[in-house]
Amino acid sequence: MPPFWSSSPESEKHAVEQHATPSKEDPERILGDISDIEDHEVFKKNADVDFRTVGWPRATFIFLKVIFATGVLSIPLAMFSLGAVGGALSVIGWGALNTYTGVIQGDFRNRHPSSHSIADMAAEVGGPLVKEFVGGLFIIAYVLCTGSGILGVSIGLNALSTHAACTVWWSFLATMVVAFAASVRKFHQIGWLTWAGFISIFIAVFIVVVAVTTRDRPAAAPQTGPYELGYYAIAYPSFAAGMVASCTIFVSSAGTSAFLPVISEMRNPMDYRKALFACMGFVTAAYLSFALVVYRWCGQWVASPSLGSAGKTIKMISYGVGLIGLIVSACLYLHVAAKYCFVRILRNTRHLQENTAVHWVTWLSLTFGLATISFILAEAIPIFNYLIALTGSLCFAPLAIALPGWLWIYDHRLLRRGSLLQQVAFWLHAFLIPLGLFMCVGGTYGVVLVIKQAYASGLIGGAFSCADNSDST
Repeated sequence: MPPFWSSSPESEKHAVEQHATPSKEDPERILGDISDIEDHEVFKKNADVDFRTVGWPRATFIFLKVIFATGVLSIPLAMFSLGAVGGALSVIGWGALNTYTGVIQGDFRNRHPSSHSIADMAAEVGGPLVKEFVGGLFIIAYVLCTGSGILGVSIGLNALSTHAACTVWWSFLATMVVAFAASVRKFHQIGWLTWAGFISIFIAVFIVVVAVTTRDRPAAAPQTGPYELGYYAIAYPSFAAGMVASCTIFVSSAGTSAFLPVISEMRNPMDYRKALFACMGFVTAAYLSFALVVYRWCGQWVASPSLGSAGKTIKMISYGVGLIGLIVSACLYLHVAAKYCFVRILRNTRHLQENTAVHWVTWLSLTFGLATISFILAEAIPIFNYLIALTGSLCFAPLAIALPGWLWIYDHRLLRRGSLLQQVAFWLHAFLIPLGLFMCVGGTYGVVLVIKQAYASGLIGGAFSCADNSDST
């Protein structure tokens, strides 16, 4: 049953008869016709290379691994800037909003099944220029996400080896492993990796959460004498610090645009909502509980990523358990970005679903080429939470807030002249557009400011530095 703000065919027809002549705003067009959805799908069933092999349970684990990794490792530090109450409300609020905008994107995609990515949806509502702009943001977003994953893996390798080699070499090794893993062509084929990756990172975080509660004081705090824990119910951050923290929490569950290519590979795309709700419900609950516990016991002394918050021994154990999860996260981010480019280049050609030389050269060039760019970005911004926050403000604020509002308005534009509740719903969705722009501009300003301050203070030693980024030595 549609929500109260969604119009029925009869009410939209009545609105058209009262206020407009039928044209492109025909109610049947707005609602979408799913009877011939298979004719418009990007990937056809029973082709030489059949991409349509993902069921909704496997899609759920793919979604979980896309979302649950870098986010859970960065939220506890954001809690310090916002306080426990502000941080908890932020986790719940952004989780709910990101879930709903994920619903909007999935519903729009299933009304317009030829849309393989968020850029295809942008083309539907804004034309080719908007498509190219959004496509560029999408690539940048997941290249930055891949970079954060590579950075996390390099931190883990430094922690496990007690900085036995230059950090740049660890990052390069991580990049190669991620690129090879991401070169598997189908989401179905990397499904088992998502199970292993999710379970490993979940257990690693759980180990840290339990371990921090057994210590008399945080591992990074002075071990003798008085110290300030830095735990606050309500905090009063500066604008820049508040925006960085908000963007960090927002982006931790904002990767729903990565779900869209997975829909194109699902056996039944209409099962998307099942996977979305299962994923986002679990993720929001886990983020809230894990982050609050770690912040309560570590306060301002929480590490970034948070796996290093319980001392050297637990850090080595947690990274040893969670390393596969960090690798799989980066692999999925890279796969999503490469798959978008791959479909853009080979769409409507026989090479898209045939094992030709063009098919393989294009695919491998994209995975290794984008991995190289991710490696460079990871070395240029070598602080985990800053890289996460920059990704959220610069890319995901337009993709996951502003654009979904536009998509909803496009499919429900007649509701502007509907009942009072429908008009309220219309303008609430329209408000998503300026909200996304505010998060983009304000968040990027805040992140750039704190990165500049980090370089000036020596917190960031420099790009392509061999220094230990795990604080193990």
